[in-house]
Amino acid sequence: MVSIHHLLARLFPPQTQYPDIKVIEAGMILATVYIVYHLTKTKKWGWLWREWLTSVDHKKIGIMYLVAALLMLFRGGVDALMMRTQLALPGGHFMPPEQYDEVFTTHGTIMIFFMAMPFIFALWNMVVPLMIGARDVAYPRVNALSFWLFAVGAALLNISFVVGGSPNAGWTAYPPLTELRFNPGVGINYYLMSLLIAGIGTTMTGINFMVTVLRMRAPGMTLMKMPMFAWTTLVTGALIIFAFPPLTVGLAMTLLDRLFGSHFFTLGHGGMPMQFVNLFWLFGHPEVYIVVLPAFGVFSEVVPVFSGKALYGYSLMVASVLAITILSYGVWVHHFFTMGAGPGVNAFFGVSTMLIAIPTGVKIFNWVLTMWGGRIRLTVAMLWQLAFIPAFMIAGATGVLLATVPVDYQTHNSYFLIAHFHFALIGGTVFGVLSGMYYWWPKAFGYILDEKQGKVAFWLFVIGFFVTFVPQFFLGFEGMTRRMYTYPAGLGWTSLNMISTVGAYLQGAGFLAMVYNIVWSMKHGERDVTGDPWDGRTLEWSLPSPAPEYNFAVIPQVSERDAWWAMKAAGKADAFKAKAAQIQPVHMPKRSAVPFLMAVSFFIGGFGMVFSWWAIVAIGGLGIVASLIYSAFDYDDSEMLDPETIRRTEAKLGRLQA
Repeated sequence: MVSIHHLLARLFPPQTQYPDIKVIEAGMILATVYIVYHLTKTKKWGWLWREWLTSVDHKKIGIMYLVAALLMLFRGGVDALMMRTQLALPGGHFMPPEQYDEVFTTHGTIMIFFMAMPFIFALWNMVVPLMIGARDVAYPRVNALSFWLFAVGAALLNISFVVGGSPNAGWTAYPPLTELRFNPGVGINYYLMSLLIAGIGTTMTGINFMVTVLRMRAPGMTLMKMPMFAWTTLVTGALIIFAFPPLTVGLAMTLLDRLFGSHFFTLGHGGMPMQFVNLFWLFGHPEVYIVVLPAFGVFSEVVPVFSGKALYGYSLMVASVLAITILSYGVWVHHFFTMGAGPGVNAFFGVSTMLIAIPTGVKIFNWVLTMWGGRIRLTVAMLWQLAFIPAFMIAGATGVLLATVPVDYQTHNSYFLIAHFHFALIGGTVFGVLSGMYYWWPKAFGYILDEKQGKVAFWLFVIGFFVTFVPQFFLGFEGMTRRMYTYPAGLGWTSLNMISTVGAYLQGAGFLAMVYNIVWSMKHGERDVTGDPWDGRTLEWSLPSPAPEYNFAVIPQVSERDAWWAMKAAGKADAFKAKAAQIQPVHMPKRSAVPFLMAVSFFIGGFGMVFSWWAIVAIGGLGIVASLIYSAFDYDDSEMLDPETIRRTEAKLGRLQA
């Protein structure tokens, strides 16, 4: 009986008993029961297993990433609203300080690792193979495993607040806040295991899409004929490959400190906490460009289409993203100028930070000059791009200001930094991925999101964004520091905090309007019967919406940069339709349960590591090893699609030439 009480106390400590958490827990249970009931009643379990859980189709994996990213945007947004509600008035008592620590930790962690990253991977999966004329990614099973490892990492982090307790050391997880002596709960273990597991999937995704772009382009599509979104995918993959290992090492060393008694970061035993800070930001500043460069790629597709012009300065745009890729590894120390490294080090990283603003700013001119003289269509996707320009210019200007070391000493860890960071990550990444979502939604789902409703969501979100974060620059100047859970009256912060909170709720209303648009458009949205609703320029718009399993019946030949636009302009759009005699058997990967089952094994092992239950860790480890062995000897991992099946599909889609 004592052991049962001890187990329950570990699984459900006091921080999991807050009233709001109990309500959320009840909601999660009811939602799970409903999903199980619905799948059972409609006899959809087999469909779920065949079409989704074991799928290796990049398009379906992209949709799963997108759904997960929207769910995580909701979860992270709720955390943000909780924080803003707490800070709306001085002496707030909406939640206790311990819960506030957990909320700001999970907010940052979810938004960076489990919202921004999967949103980007959703767009990569839905679009990149179609855009470059490929039938799939280079490693389909690895792609599926990457998604399921991300899903497992997200699940581990999200169950922490109801089982065991959430992490509470901030999304950067600096020691000694993460050391066992000062933080004995399991929340930090959840943080470490979730990011380690998801990081494996992210690294594999970076490798997979680099190889896909480099080796699977259509004949004739040279590097300098690739769409810009493919270029940003390529360089972002390179950034991932070199940025995530330092993070993995830092997280693993912290885990060793906590679970096995090592002292990598324990100052009293010869460890060095600043070493973790260096490892984290060796990852952390390339990570800023990992999540922003794909948004630049989105805008480089959206602006030409809705301006009716080719992208201005394509070669200069390519050079600028390559320059950002290289320079992004030389700026990480600007995150901790105040550590006392000395004027020489600080001056070097201050100058390098200013330098990286140059290629970043170049792209603004590329997009503006593309729009100049064009026939601009103010679709929702284009509106997100137009909102991005002022937001990211503010982010860039304040970033250069923070790169000035004496200024950084005054504003470090203040709300000025919070505002700058959110202008970069929301104004850059979130605006970018939402633009891409509206733009490519018809290609993934076969229907168009309602434009009027989309514009309502856009204006609510964008107005709310500026109302939220502009006041925070002034709060920073007035001395308000980050991670404060309350503040006394009389400091002059109340009005600015209240305005910021109102803005946050406006953003929440914008998100709800967007979700309503998605749900409404499922039934009532305009169907994309042409495959090219926007009069696009790149190869994905030459296909029906959604694209068939094999993407291209015949791999296209490319001779121009905007291949589809050039074919339409020459009156040869039908050349992309296959002739019956041209269709040959198509080699496609088979669906596989291995990625899903291996990820389940990672979940079991990760959960065991969180609580130091070594028998459960062993079970998970055996599952991982068994999955690897089975996969290594499974040679029946592909199949040939019969030409007649492809001909029937193409004929049904109206794409078969006589």
